[in-house]
Amino acid sequence: MANPDVPLPAANPRAPLLRRLPVISHYTRSVGLQRGMLVAGLVLTGAFVLTALFAPLLAPYGYSQLSDDDGNFPTQQAPGGKHLLGTTVGGYDVLSRVIWGAQTAILVIVVAVAMSIVIGVVLGLVSGYLGGWLDRILVVVADAVYAFPSLLVAIVMAIVISGGQSSLVGGIFAAGTAITLVFIPQYFRVIRAETVRLKAEPFVESAKVVGASNIRIMGRHIYRNATRTLPLIFTLNASEAILTLAGLGFLGFGIEPSSAAEWGFDLNKALADTTSGIWWTGLFPGMAIVLTVVGLTLVGESINDLNDPRLRGRKSAAGKVMPAPTAAGPGTMAHAATDTEVRGS
Repeated sequence: MANPDVPLPAANPRAPLLRRLPVISHYTRSVGLQRGMLVAGLVLTGAFVLTALFAPLLAPYGYSQLSDDDGNFPTQQAPGGKHLLGTTVGGYDVLSRVIWGAQTAILVIVVAVAMSIVIGVVLGLVSGYLGGWLDRILVVVADAVYAFPSLLVAIVMAIVISGGQSSLVGGIFAAGTAITLVFIPQYFRVIRAETVRLKAEPFVESAKVVGASNIRIMGRHIYRNATRTLPLIFTLNASEAILTLAGLGFLGFGIEPSSAAEWGFDLNKALADTTSGIWWTGLFPGMAIVLTVVGLTLVGESINDLNDPRLRGRKSAAGKVMPAPTAAGPGTMAHAATDTEVRGS
């Protein structure tokens, strides 16, 4: 289970800027199986992002296209020929729907995570730094929202915002807003905890002594140090956003099929096909969801392991050959153990 509260180790300031960026800096520190997991996650995530970006070029047909120059598409056609992954009961091309569904998913992720980061970080900074009655109220509200099942909250918000269905822009905004409400408490709790810890540090006290305002202290001094774990939370929340979006579509509260392609909606329509032996209408959208979520989760969990000094030090020590003990006595062994702890910290 990922632990976003573990502080992110500071990158070497002398290293080139590219090597100090998130994910790239984690890759350079990874070894063995840990690096394999990170690379596998990056490959799957990269394939998802590239598919979403180049969907108009990769998809053979539009997401709601039902015919071409040769006439209407056949319904429930097996994979092969012009339709490499077959067609659905409504006559849609499965491959095109899967490719366009990646674009819908990434748009919802961007909207949801961007809004939740902005709102959650601001509320966490204000609550943790000012404290008092405002902090108690925000904590109670965040805990109350966090206690409810995320999908249930998303369904209620989707109904309130759009009545359960809407156009592409309205559907993305509704799904993004619904998911945002679920994610805000996560960012709020992490940033608030870091802010409470950082406001007692000497550099914050020094800023107060020289007369810096609260806004300047929060924005310039605390913000930089409190948001170092955001790349980790982003990757984990991106995978949860895809599952929440798919759940909304599967239950009929997502985006209308004529407005955009959505993997959860396609899975819902494929339920009736399974009893007839038609497997392709549900297999490929389901595989898209699974592979994308696995890729994002592998990246997030790998970053979490590399952020944890205990796990990072244990993996580094395992890859080194420790010198054999000599007859110098227990003092030598204690010095070696201390040296290993220092290198792992």
